[in-house]
Parts: sequence; C-alpha cells; structure tokens
Amino acid sequence: MISLKHLRLCLFLALPLVVVPTSTAQDYKTPSVAGTELYFIAPQDGEQLTSPVRVQFGLRGMGVAPAGTEKPGTGHHHLLIDVPLPPLDENIVADENHIHFGGGQTETLIDLPAGTHTLQLLLGDQNHLPHNPPVYSKQITIVVMGK
Repeated sequence: MISLKHLRLCLFLALPLVVVPTSTAQDYKTPSVAGTELYFIAPQDGEQLTSPVRVQFGLRGMGVAPAGTEKPGTGHHHLLIDVPLPPLDENIVADENHIHFGGGQTETLIDLPAGTHTLQLLLGDQNHLPHNPPVYSKQITIVVMGK
C-alpha cells in the first residue's frame, strides 16, 4: 500500500514530466508568400449561367501541390459554396459546401440548383489548414439559370 507521503513524493517528482501545451494551431500554420493572389478565372462575379458550372481557379505568387505535400510556397484549393469563410485557425472542413481539391486540381465542374450562389476560394496547406496569413479570393456571386 502506498502512503500519502509516498504518493505526494511521486507526484512531485513526476510534475516536470507533465507537458502543458502552450502552442496553438496558429503556431503550426504554413507561411504564405507575401503578395499572393487567389482568384476565379471563371466564372466571373455576377455571371448568369447554366449547370453544371465550370469553375477555374487562379493563383499568383504561390504554387499548387497535392494535400500532404510539404513544400514551401505551395498549397491546394478549397471551394466554398454558399458559406462564409470558415475559422482561419482551424482545419478546413470537408462537406458539400467546402469542397477540397487535395489532388492539386485547378478546375472543376459543379452541379448547382437554379438560383443565386456565392463562391469563394481558400488555399490550404498540406494539412488542410489555411496559411499564415490566410490566402483567399474575393467572394463572388453567380446566378444559375437551370440545366
């Protein structure tokens, strides 16, 4: 049986082994390149079109690399559909409104229902985290007239 005195001594000796995390997600973010621009080649803001919609991504100042590739000055695209920017200090979620292009793709065809939609691009690093500082496009609005 361990005495209270012995338990206190063990805890005291083990205290230096306790690791208290003092870093945040921000500390692990990949740096972006100053002056980088992320934009839509197509469609254009305010454009009226039919579905499926061809979306082409433009990037100036950095390169595109598949997710998981740790190479300075690169990232991969995420297309945000009908949502605001996600928290920029967290991993970018993957769902029907946050489309990941982890293979390094620079364009896609998306089926959208008729109506008004917003699109925005967000560059993610090898771990799907926004860069520091984050690189994102202006949000554009398109009108889908149907199929």
